[in-house]
Amino acid sequence: MALTVADVLDLPDLQLRLLTGDAGLDRQVRWAHVIELADPVPWLRGGELVLTIGLGIPSDAAGQRAYVRRLVDAGCAALGFAAGEVLDELPPAVLGTAEELGLPVIAVVGTTPFLAVAEAVARRHAEERSRHERLALAGQDAMARAALRTGHAGVLRELAAATAGEALLLDAAGTVRAASTPERDWHAVAVAAADRAAGSRGAIGLSHGEWDVHLQSLGSAGGWLALACPRPAVPHTRLLTNHAATLIGVGLAGVRSARVATHRHRSAVFSLMLDDTAGTGPLWQRCEQLCPLPPPPLEVAVLAHPDRSAGDLVPHVLDELSDVVGDVESAERAVVCPRPQGLVVVLPGREQPLGERLTARLSTVLGKPCAAGSAHALSRTEVPRAALRAARARRGPGYHDADDVGAWRLLRDALDPDGTARFTETVLAPLRAADTATVPTLAACLRAVLDRDGNLESAAQVLGIHRNTLRTRLRTAERAVGRPLDDPRTRLQLWLALTLADEG
Repeated sequence: MALTVADVLDLPDLQLRLLTGDAGLDRQVRWAHVIELADPVPWLRGGELVLTIGLGIPSDAAGQRAYVRRLVDAGCAALGFAAGEVLDELPPAVLGTAEELGLPVIAVVGTTPFLAVAEAVARRHAEERSRHERLALAGQDAMARAALRTGHAGVLRELAAATAGEALLLDAAGTVRAASTPERDWHAVAVAAADRAAGSRGAIGLSHGEWDVHLQSLGSAGGWLALACPRPAVPHTRLLTNHAATLIGVGLAGVRSARVATHRHRSAVFSLMLDDTAGTGPLWQRCEQLCPLPPPPLEVAVLAHPDRSAGDLVPHVLDELSDVVGDVESAERAVVCPRPQGLVVVLPGREQPLGERLTARLSTVLGKPCAAGSAHALSRTEVPRAALRAARARRGPGYHDADDVGAWRLLRDALDPDGTARFTETVLAPLRAADTATVPTLAACLRAVLDRDGNLESAAQVLGIHRNTLRTRLRTAERAVGRPLDDPRTRLQLWLALTLADEG
């Protein structure tokens, strides 16, 4: 607790009495110091209990009022006065101005020396620092025990208790993984800040209403720890937040390492299964006992990233599987296997392809668009052939379904090359003329949006830009083509031209 003027008046072994200024009893006292200057302001930092015997107090009323105003403007907490050495009592102008401005004036009476007042204030602050240090150590100990017993959920709970705040755990994609309380409005602020800081490390501080929000990176584990505290924050908040982030980061890194090791053993077996493209031999049957696949139907995706090998993608894919699949048990049965053609991922078959969601999340986490091909298998024995089809379907950044690619190729092969070139040039020329050096290009923005049926959030993630930036680029494109982009005919022409141009 902060030391106030009212607390100083109650300090033991001191004879202090309030003369005036009771409206300022809640002023915080940072220090007590003797100053016998007419203008003590250059020597003040704010929060001082200025002690004087009256040597520096001007003799005229105007000077006395100005003296008090200077103390108030400098943030002085209170004025302490000992009578008898120079002045028998404070002038009325000093007391009246102090009362008017709410500056407490304290009489130091009896045999109480100024040094005793300064020492008592310093001792009280030292005791308060020691108390907060003990609370911080107790909080660190409680979080360490919670990390062993209940994992990161327990760490969040103990961090919130130690700081009188609320805690939130975000993964690398900005998704809420755990919270010490139900959803609050500051959660959106923390998620937005983590989104803006994607890929960076360190700490972020921001304000939201009456809350201070602190975000601490989890380091190599990925993600952020967010803490919201009402102002003023308790001491050692940053220390406790950093300690909690370290505990959670170590815990997540350990879980991640164990998960990667488990899937490495499974992928070694699954790689043998993929080599048996018929999927009917005794090797397949034996391997399936060691590496059981999810129940069919299945989606087989083959992913690649411009800056990372298939093996490097494994930890990131495993981090996202639970959220993409929707439940931990199904995610654990998914198979992740590095192969020369890319990272093969076998997922439960769903009406909405999980491979598309996985590709979008990886693109966000890794900062560059991933390329993915996908094919469906109605039985486990179709998985090797589905993996081959998925690898062939992968054509540039983004998600590509093998069934869609197959039908598109039929149409593409039926078109006249010269006519196709004239069509694409006619449709795309206005976009290219209006484009600047900005990346991504207008054409790339349109292609991402059209491929995702107008879903700006998904398109922005694949492009690696903010959705508001994407909206601005789309308005520029609409002005360039001279027609509304929500017109079906316009969208069809643009999609055909963009797709043909990519394959030309």
